[in-house]
Amino acid sequence: MSDRKYFGTDGIRGKVGEGHITPAFAMRLGYAAGKVLAKVGTRKVIIGKDTRISGYMLESALEAGLSAAGLDVALLGPMPTPAVAYLTRTFRAEAGIVISASHNPYYDNGIKFFSADGTKLDDDLELAIEAELDNEMSCVASEQLGKATRIDDAAGRYIEFCKSNFPNALSLHGLKIVVDCAHGATYHIAPAVFSELGAEVITIGCEPNGLNINDGYGATDLDNLKKKVVEVGADLGIALDGDGDRLMMVDRTGYALDGDETLYIIVREALKSGMLGGGVVGTKMTNLGFEIALKNLGIPFVRADVGDRHVMEVLSAKGWKIGGENSGHIISLDHNTTGDGIVAALLILTAIVHSGIDLVDLQQGMTLLPQILINVRYTPGKDIMDNPELLQAVTDAEQKLGNDGRVLLRKSGTEPVIRVMVEGVNEADVRAHAETIAAVVKSLCK
Repeated sequence: MSDRKYFGTDGIRGKVGEGHITPAFAMRLGYAAGKVLAKVGTRKVIIGKDTRISGYMLESALEAGLSAAGLDVALLGPMPTPAVAYLTRTFRAEAGIVISASHNPYYDNGIKFFSADGTKLDDDLELAIEAELDNEMSCVASEQLGKATRIDDAAGRYIEFCKSNFPNALSLHGLKIVVDCAHGATYHIAPAVFSELGAEVITIGCEPNGLNINDGYGATDLDNLKKKVVEVGADLGIALDGDGDRLMMVDRTGYALDGDETLYIIVREALKSGMLGGGVVGTKMTNLGFEIALKNLGIPFVRADVGDRHVMEVLSAKGWKIGGENSGHIISLDHNTTGDGIVAALLILTAIVHSGIDLVDLQQGMTLLPQILINVRYTPGKDIMDNPELLQAVTDAEQKLGNDGRVLLRKSGTEPVIRVMVEGVNEADVRAHAETIAAVVKSLCK
């Protein structure tokens, strides 16, 4: 992706009003995408967004650009990212566009594309859009302009799709679940899915105001969910991020399972039911304990680069079905074409109902190794990754950890931070190594 001018690992993302996240650029992007996509087929594009206040502005700008290129636009309103992927397929649209910065704060936003198949846009198409962005924007003749419509029943369609991923013979009756929607795009969908399947649902983080997305709630901040689960005596808690493609869960004791633990439960259930379909794809951030647990079950495992896009690429290359990240992105290609937090939660709930085993005990069989992750903010454009002092700090840590641990240093693809991850057997040693490396990064970023 290094040769890209605009697109990153997950679309185009940044701070609203700066760089490429402006109405002027969004209109040009809509026009450029329209010019490229209009050559393909149906001339219809679907647009969904999360609950950020800037979504209105960017949605209107994209709509104007696409219309100027001659494409019709169908507006979904606030809608989870995986819902846009699903609805793009069912409406036979040329592409789907999501306006979201996922787990980032409200003042960030982003624009990403899905293909007609509901997968991330091909590299060739992204490069073609980038090339078109460098051309001057114009407008088709008036009689060729695209029209805009609103799909009023989009939420209901996606609710029914989610429910279809839970076995008809089973019910969630008797389960009390706290659902945290991060004041994001699932606020009007996730509670309905779980309650219509029979659960008693208590909601938090379901009152978006345009400025509170991911603020103290959701998959990236579980404190309020933990407290609520214990307070109301719930069986478990479900946390989704701002655009609904991440899942984190809390058991009845208030313990938070990370993405590796939830993925392990899903993989083991798929193995039992004969639906695994090969091996499993993780990332460089996947806990070593997960890899060991899969080895004990005889399940092949490979690591991809961080990012659900890269997980998908390896799944496709291997012909496998299940993969994910410890951040909570879980992909099950038997159920959707991209990470889907609600569907992943339903797969866990299926395992609970099938087995009669509480979430507290369901993750038994895997022991996570201590893993410390420290994020260090940096100024974009300043490259320190090959600095000799930093490389030496990493080498020193790796030598002391030996074969029982590892160090990963990488730039985030979604925000200006360098992630320092250290993993090993002894938590005190792991933390010390992580803090030492992070201190070097901070000193070089000044």
